[in-house]
Amino acid sequence: MTAPAVLVLQLPGVNCETETVRALERVGLAPRVLRWTLDSERLRDFAAFVLPGGFSYQDRVRAGALAAKSAAVEALAAEAERGKPVLGICNGAQVLVEAGLVPGGAGVELALARNRMPGRAGYYAAWIELRIEASNCLFTRGIQPGTVLPMPVAHGEGRFLGAPGRMAELLGAGCVPLRYADPGGQAATEFPALPNGSELAVAAVSNPSGNVLAIMPHPERAQDLAGLARTAAGPWARERERRLLEGALDPGDGPGLEIFRGLARHLGVTA
Repeated sequence: MTAPAVLVLQLPGVNCETETVRALERVGLAPRVLRWTLDSERLRDFAAFVLPGGFSYQDRVRAGALAAKSAAVEALAAEAERGKPVLGICNGAQVLVEAGLVPGGAGVELALARNRMPGRAGYYAAWIELRIEASNCLFTRGIQPGTVLPMPVAHGEGRFLGAPGRMAELLGAGCVPLRYADPGGQAATEFPALPNGSELAVAAVSNPSGNVLAIMPHPERAQDLAGLARTAAGPWARERERRLLEGALDPGDGPGLEIFRGLARHLGVTA
């Protein structure tokens, strides 16, 4: 079987293409990095699309706002409408929100506002925990709701906001597949478990069809179990310690690969 082709869209200023390509390859997919100047007709050759993290157009105006107006993203929106999977990570998530691809209603419904943290402001990078919620999102539907995945965040504008009551509607409709979790595995309510003040601890939003996902944490940076933060707890941390004691030489599969495996399963690949 030929591995499904996945386009990793290189917008000016993104910087996570290499890690993203490696994660896609590890789950049996065939990624290719192409620039935003590509002929839009070429998008038809790909089974899925990933917008990686970084700082597209230097985050001018708002993070993701300028990239969302590019011809490449407009063409990608048409492919998403046909049902093809689209994953936006961190800055890629900001682009999807600014383009109105999530939650996928009429125009831009959400915002990713500046982080709100007690005693500090601006960019924040740390390992956090994510709770899987019941949803129709193809990237997470193979993971038991309530499962906790450790992953890193690294952003300055990651606070999901909507009109009053809108985030609760999305949560109830199964369009919030991941939320920030506290040490007990419940939705986080305060810093640092809630790293940015996001409403209802929302860490990711999908469209109702579940084929488009905007996620602020970085699954591609959590693809190696050996790279898991030393402060992490739970089953992933215990497995990492077991491997270290046994002297395992390979890095092992980390929690971030679960997101990419969801895509692979949807495209008919098991890895």
